[in-house]
Amino acid sequence: MRPFPLTLAAALAATLLLTGCDDDKTGGDDVKNADRKSGSACALGDMGVEVGAGAAPAAGDTGTVTVTLTNKGAQCSLKGFPGVDLLAEDTTTSVSPDEAAKAQTLTLGEGGTTSFTITYVRGEAGSEKSLKVHKASFTLPGDTKTAHDLTWSYGEVARTAMGGGAAQASVSGFETSGD
Repeated sequence: MRPFPLTLAAALAATLLLTGCDDDKTGGDDVKNADRKSGSACALGDMGVEVGAGAAPAAGDTGTVTVTLTNKGAQCSLKGFPGVDLLAEDTTTSVSPDEAAKAQTLTLGEGGTTSFTITYVRGEAGSEKSLKVHKASFTLPGDTKTAHDLTWSYGEVARTAMGGGAAQASVSGFETSGD
C-alpha cells in the first residue's frame, strides 16, 4: 500500500484551491456587493470614515485634518484626488490638491484603509481675510453624487485676499494605511 498517490492528490487539490482564491470575481458571501463590479470606483457609502485633527492653535499657524477611510465593500479603486469643499455661512470654497502631490490609482480590498489630509492656515477670527468655515464636505473620485460632511471646529481658515480670495488650504492624494 503506497500513500504517495493519495498525498499527491491532496497536494494537487490544495494547490488548485489556493490558486483559485483570487479570481477577481464576487464570491457567494458578497451578495451585498453584487450590484457593484469588483475593482470599480470606490463608493462613499461603502466606506467607514474616521477623522483626526492637528488643529492650528493660532492665526497664521498650519493645521491638518486627516480623514481615514476603511472599505467595507468589494474591492474598489480610487483614482485621483478627493473633492473637498469648505462651507461658510454664505459661500462654498473648493480646496485644490497639494501642488506637490501626484494623482495615483489605489486599489482597496475589503477592509483596506487609506487616508487623505486637508492642510490649512488658520485665519484671524473675524477678519475679512478669513473664511468662517462651519463644515467641510468631501467626495471620492468616481462617486461625486455622494458627499460626506464633517463639522469644522478648527477655527477660521485664512484667505489669499481680503473679502474673498481662495482659502489657504490644500488636500493631499490618497495614502496607503496599515500593513
